[in-house]
Amino acid sequence: MSQEPQWLSHPTALLIPKARGGRAQHAVYLLLALCAAVLYLAGEPLVPSARSLISHFMALQIGVLLKGTCYLAEEIFHLQSRHHGSFWRALSACFPLRWHGLMLLVCGSAYVALLEDGQPLGLHLGLASLCQLLILALGLHKPSAVEMSEMSERSKQNVAHGLAWSYYVGYLKIVLPRVKKSMEEFSRANPNVLARRETWKLHILVPLSCDVYDDLEKADSNIQYLMDLPETTLTRAGTKKRVYKHSLYTIRDEGNKLWHCAVEYATPLQSLYAMSQDEYAAFSREDRLEQAKLFYRTLEEILKGSKECAGTYRLIVYEESGEAETHSLSRDILWHLRQQCHEEYTVYEGNQPHNPSTTLHSTELNLQISESDLPQPLRSDC
Repeated sequence: MSQEPQWLSHPTALLIPKARGGRAQHAVYLLLALCAAVLYLAGEPLVPSARSLISHFMALQIGVLLKGTCYLAEEIFHLQSRHHGSFWRALSACFPLRWHGLMLLVCGSAYVALLEDGQPLGLHLGLASLCQLLILALGLHKPSAVEMSEMSERSKQNVAHGLAWSYYVGYLKIVLPRVKKSMEEFSRANPNVLARRETWKLHILVPLSCDVYDDLEKADSNIQYLMDLPETTLTRAGTKKRVYKHSLYTIRDEGNKLWHCAVEYATPLQSLYAMSQDEYAAFSREDRLEQAKLFYRTLEEILKGSKECAGTYRLIVYEESGEAETHSLSRDILWHLRQQCHEEYTVYEGNQPHNPSTTLHSTELNLQISESDLPQPLRSDC
């Protein structure tokens, strides 16, 4: 049975940003059409309007050329270390030659063709260059925070992307496929502890504050350490018999009922927290919060695409409450435990085997109408 997204009804879902769509580009097209319509309705003569338009294009292309020249003045001192000793590589990195070079050539030719007699071309080029250099000097050409964030997300170059992939490849991809086997071994030795098979997963805590406790019992007194699950020993990255293990905890709910599950923090969040505390990293608290959210979203996307990790984990993202809330963490964990029991109850009820032939897919649903008023079976082979 396919499960609904785990944050569909949880209030913390509103804290995690979705990937940006193409609305900004759609707004460009809309405003472009609006401007063209306004100019058309204004009834201005075609030639002067074309001359002004090409003049603006020329100024923009000159700005790109001047900016590239300024960057090239720095990059020529880093040819060996950054560009493998190739001047062409440095030139290509500073100048987007494919389109801007062509645009500069076309606009320049059109501008000369439409230039009125008696207007000096050098004066126009000099004024355009002066304006663009003033823009560069004042830093007005720099992208906004939204543009930088979008570029980093699209190119997968955020700190969070690297941490999420490292966490998955170096740890989760190794331990998650072995979690249920470890819990089965534990359940045979302790049959009364892990009674609910639907919670046989590794519950990974993702606090958006990145404040990770080494001892979960100090984070919430309703969470108590029980024991460790059976260890997994592997040879990894030159280390012989490296040990991987998870801790089992007891969670006490409002009615003093005890729940048991394997819980641990997402350890890369410690790196984000440490970076925000180090001045040399130049990583503010706002940056930390943004990267923590992106870390969760990236990790969720990675794990959803991993077949070997399916059904072995539960991501628990939360925003810590004030100091007066001493049991908010246990309540968040309990919400997920109950949600898992609710989602998977119909799968495990009666331990009935899954029959692929009776699975209804969205593309195979047919409306069946009985010709009789009496109750009829839905299956046609009955």
